[in-house]
Amino acid sequence: MTKMGWNMLFGLALVLGAGVHPVEASQPNVVFIVVDDLATTLGCYGDPLAKTPHIDRLATRGICFERAYNQLPLCNPTRASVMTGLRPDQIKVYDLDRHFRDELPDVVTLPQAFQRAGYFSARVGKIYHYNVPASIGTDGFDDPPSWNLRVNPKGRDKDEEHLITNAEPHRKISAALSWLAASGTDEEQTDGMIATEAIRILEQRGKKPLFLAVGFFRPHTPYVAPKKYFDLYPLEQIRLPYTPAGDRVDIPIAAFAHNCPVPNYGLDELTLRKATQAYYASVSFVDAQVGRILDALDRLEQSQNTIVVFWSDHGYHLGEHGGVWQKRTLFEQSSRAPMIIAGPGLRGRGQTCRRVVEFVDIYPTLTAVADVAAPESLAGRSLMPLLNEPSLPWDGFAVTQVLRPADERLDKPVMGCSIRTQRWRYTEWAGGEQGVELYDHHADPLEFNNLANDPDEVAKAVMDRLRPMLRSRASAKIPTTPFNPKRL
Repeated sequence: MTKMGWNMLFGLALVLGAGVHPVEASQPNVVFIVVDDLATTLGCYGDPLAKTPHIDRLATRGICFERAYNQLPLCNPTRASVMTGLRPDQIKVYDLDRHFRDELPDVVTLPQAFQRAGYFSARVGKIYHYNVPASIGTDGFDDPPSWNLRVNPKGRDKDEEHLITNAEPHRKISAALSWLAASGTDEEQTDGMIATEAIRILEQRGKKPLFLAVGFFRPHTPYVAPKKYFDLYPLEQIRLPYTPAGDRVDIPIAAFAHNCPVPNYGLDELTLRKATQAYYASVSFVDAQVGRILDALDRLEQSQNTIVVFWSDHGYHLGEHGGVWQKRTLFEQSSRAPMIIAGPGLRGRGQTCRRVVEFVDIYPTLTAVADVAAPESLAGRSLMPLLNEPSLPWDGFAVTQVLRPADERLDKPVMGCSIRTQRWRYTEWAGGEQGVELYDHHADPLEFNNLANDPDEVAKAVMDRLRPMLRSRASAKIPTTPFNPKRL
């Protein structure tokens, strides 16, 4: 887009936004960065393989939440939950086809709250749900009222989909282990273009109050990144996760995602290591784009007046539990995801917070930090105390759920609900009818030993304590609103 075109868009948006309350000059800008399908495969989260210097740099400027949990590990529900500040059972979004405004047409989203406070709200890339890669370059499953400006870059990765290696040709590349070590530069890829357009907005807006949402598509499948990022991870250094013999014996059938019914999709070890290499390459590629944005904030002297929020919509499996890949489980790898909040005046900056927090806490936290009015109905709570003192005593627990469709293993849909405390994870499938899980993270952080199968007195007491806490925040009922089980 030409400079004149950008100026016209901004001018139009300002006219349309007339009448909102003025923002005080002291109120900070917000750069809201979302990454698609990113596990805690980052240096600042202790991953020994990951090369992510720029996200690690952001962590030194802010608070890295080590135990942050999403509300439903699937793109559309988790993004809708974060952006409304409400739980899946409140917005009735469990799959990829339903929009939160179908249930709550007048809900005030996070960027709308900032708009009402006088901020200019812009989106570049994927914030709400998109079908990836099919919808790249479109508005996807967006929410137009959330934005004054929407930008949808489309890079050479769309034009080169025919070059992608698909390890499972019977699946679309969106759902398969698929990858491409691409030619060309970062800036030619969609995510590189997203960074470029985000920087352009920062330059255009200057120091005016801005809520800028930046959504990167990788490392969602297909794992596409310039070849130089693949070279960071030699295949001989790639190892598949350890799983003890018989790990699956004590795990309910419903606990395994329907999109991965066969361990490792039945693929050989070399292919799996290539997929892992491609995933990490995509992570490092996105890390470089985050670095470009951080550099721009420094260059424009906006870092000291900008809150930067970095999060992934959910975690991601890379072969754990004997061959689980991608998302849609209630294990730790899928329910937990990165979350970093950085900004001026936060006394806890540079520290890691090990308290259990939830993604529904993002909305009330950001509005509190920016002194923006928030709806009273939000499900989460402000993390401001932890931003200033990350080791503060905190009675938090997190609830994550997922709707499992019927398949060759389950004759009917099942809702799974899981609660994570500082020490325990307790999970029920169909309210316990389809299985129960209990893991002690002090002794078993990789969740290999399901204590619910033969519980001792301690385990029984823990489950009795956690069960009502879990059910107070998530229902095991199958939704009566329409949903498409094929798209779950």
